Amino acid sequence: MDLSYLLHATEDAEKVATAVRGLVGDGTSFETEDMVGHFGNSIKKVSVHLHGEEATRVFTLLTERMPRAFRESAAKDIDNLIDEHSSLYLRFDKQRLVQGEIAAGYDEAIRLKAKPRAYLMHGHARDLFLGQLKAK
Repeated sequence: MDLSYLLHATEDAEKVATAVRGLVGDGTSFETEDMVGHFGNSIKKVSVHLHGEEATRVFTLLTERMPRAFRESAAKDIDNLIDEHSSLYLRFDKQRLVQGEIAAGYDEAIRLKAKPRAYLMHGHARDLFLGQLKAK
């Protein structure tokens, strides 16, 4: 599972990192890549990579914390959220996460990519992800 987001110079890096740690756990390490925006502004791409049991645990906890409306919307749109490699893509509103709320996001979002191990799918990733989104 990968989480990534862009951080502009005007944003509080620690506030955003704290909010993301609330999703993935305190012991998580962040990778940062310096980038330059279209107008020469400083942008950082921040990524978190989780594997195996840790990724499964975090994904389960995250889907349990997602508001019902968010989970239902993702379940309805599941065919558009999964790619040909069985990866699920979700976007979370970065500013609302900093405020302590998990919500769908579009612009300036925290992007999640989750790809299950083949043996967990029992056929189709779609069914596995739907099960997670509908659980609770």
